[in-house]
Amino acid sequence: MNDSLLQFLVRRALSSVGVVFGVATLVFVTVRAVPGDPVESILGEQALDVDKAGLRECLRLDEPLWRQYLLFLRDLVDGTLGRFCDDPSRTVRAEIVWNLWPTIELALWSLLLALLIAVPLGVLAALRHRTWIDVAALLVAMLGVSIPNFWLGPMLLILFSITITALPAPGAGALGFSALVLPVLTLSTALAAKLARMTRASMLDVLGQPYIQAARARGLRERVVVFRHALRNALTPVLSVLGLQLGSLLAGAIIVEKVFARPGLGTLLLSAIEMRNFALVQGCVIVIAAFYVLANLLTDIAYGIADPRLRQSGGDP
Repeated sequence: MNDSLLQFLVRRALSSVGVVFGVATLVFVTVRAVPGDPVESILGEQALDVDKAGLRECLRLDEPLWRQYLLFLRDLVDGTLGRFCDDPSRTVRAEIVWNLWPTIELALWSLLLALLIAVPLGVLAALRHRTWIDVAALLVAMLGVSIPNFWLGPMLLILFSITITALPAPGAGALGFSALVLPVLTLSTALAAKLARMTRASMLDVLGQPYIQAARARGLRERVVVFRHALRNALTPVLSVLGLQLGSLLAGAIIVEKVFARPGLGTLLLSAIEMRNFALVQGCVIVIAAFYVLANLLTDIAYGIADPRLRQSGGDP
């Protein structure tokens, strides 16, 4: 590993740590700036004063703001992310880890489905440029980007779980792949549309390059030209966007998990917001932000390894 690559990786890692720290600070300030007394929201106005005082002490609201922030940073550094007031032996980290895998599973399946739809659709649209196939692909991609998942999810539920009854309804207790079909389809639609448009644009750009024309002039079969020479180079910007979209999938899973009544990080976050659980809200947001920053960091590292110009310029194109 040469010095320029090492310096590039160190700069990117330090900037990523700074971003996570900034997000954590912003979350700390935001949850405490929400109007209303969280103690009364949790216990109710009719609760005893001794109970209110005990909960206020547990939430550290009896401490000055600067000390609350220092205690928050301590929990962040030691990895516990805080503890539950009703059971101090339970940490926020353990609760998040318990609910994290369903969200990761949903995101990974959605990512795979988006790729299986987007790449063939984008390649086909580029190869049939300015034909009805190209127009139809663009129309499908535009619809996919325009339809919000909080509308698409209920529509799919009405069609497949109520009208046709082919798939389980939310809360039915079904496990396995059948319970993942509708959530994955809902979450992957917008991503597939974005990737299809980018694949089409990238393929059109690559197909117009001189080396593609030279490959055709040498008599190579069209399949070899398209898949071995054109597609491999066209997928580079698509894969970079794919890495950035992984964090977006985790954030978008919040709505999808709520619509389909699925367990996961999104459902945990919404429940924590309703309960005004400061520590749990902070922990969930920080974990989502960390995944997003990690995806950006891995994408930057991959680009830095592939393109020495980015290392020499500090990461700027």
